[in-house]
Amino acid sequence: MDRFVSTYQARLDAKGRISVPAGWRALIARDGLEHLYCHPALDLPALEAGGQALMAGIDALVERYPPYSQAREELASALYGGIETLKMDPEGRVILSERLRAHAAIRDEIALVGLGRSFRIWEPERFRAYLAEATAKVRALRQTQGDQQATR
Repeated sequence: MDRFVSTYQARLDAKGRISVPAGWRALIARDGLEHLYCHPALDLPALEAGGQALMAGIDALVERYPPYSQAREELASALYGGIETLKMDPEGRVILSERLRAHAAIRDEIALVGLGRSFRIWEPERFRAYLAEATAKVRALRQTQGDQQATR
């Protein structure tokens, strides 16, 4: 496995820990990490998580703005400043802080959703609603693109 793919359902244990899927742990370990990076998504009630690819994506996004610009400073503060480094125990579990759980409205269950270079952690009902809306938008986009290609 070379990407974070699929969706997994899991429960938080009594200590607030979640288990990272074994294949995903291998991706993190390949980066030379014993932890993962996690931050509240800026525009969704979910958490963004991953390893070096997540950080490289943030670096690239921040670097698109001129040095010392207000936009760059704000983006860097929001992203880098919101990251928590979650140490993995030998069983591949990490503890989600209260701040992270509150942002995503996570209580006792989660959905881990692969995004290729990173993954999201959702409260399962919120993810189902988001996925239904996203799927409807993709279907509409496909229909629109199909109609445009047919008229060419």
